[in-house]
Amino acid sequence: MAHDRLLFDRMVQKSAQQGTPGGQTAPLDETDRQIVTALREDGRLSMRALSERLHISRANTYTRVERLERTRVITGYTATVDPERCGLGIAAYVYIKIDQHSWKAVRQRVLALPEVEHGSLVSGDHDLVLLIRTRDNSTLRELVLTKLQAIPEVLATRTELIFDELAREPA
Repeated sequence: MAHDRLLFDRMVQKSAQQGTPGGQTAPLDETDRQIVTALREDGRLSMRALSERLHISRANTYTRVERLERTRVITGYTATVDPERCGLGIAAYVYIKIDQHSWKAVRQRVLALPEVEHGSLVSGDHDLVLLIRTRDNSTLRELVLTKLQAIPEVLATRTELIFDELAREPA
């Protein structure tokens, strides 16, 4: 539990550093952390419900949430969906090796592909790891063989199918 709290604090501090002028860490107190935790559990909470849950005034809740958004501790709100129920029953990790110094060009092309749910620049044998979701195997094959491998800076790809995902409950 303490380890999870430490990781959460580091994540919040990193997010705050990226959003404040000069890379300064936004000062977060226990109430700010409780707000972030509550909104990670349910991003649709109203300000009234959030203030009642935390036993603070609505005005204070609005002020704090606005500050957390302004300093980019909170970077957005999203819905969590079941990919299979959305018609995306095939999931795979695609590992990509690219030309040196071509990260920015490849990044733009990869982000333009709607099948890419997530991508990371990584160390090791490959340069990028993409989480891909498609409706079927032929669509995955088409994506890898004709779209990704057609990018001039892509040197090689390796695809690994995901059989089952270990999902965490919301924070």
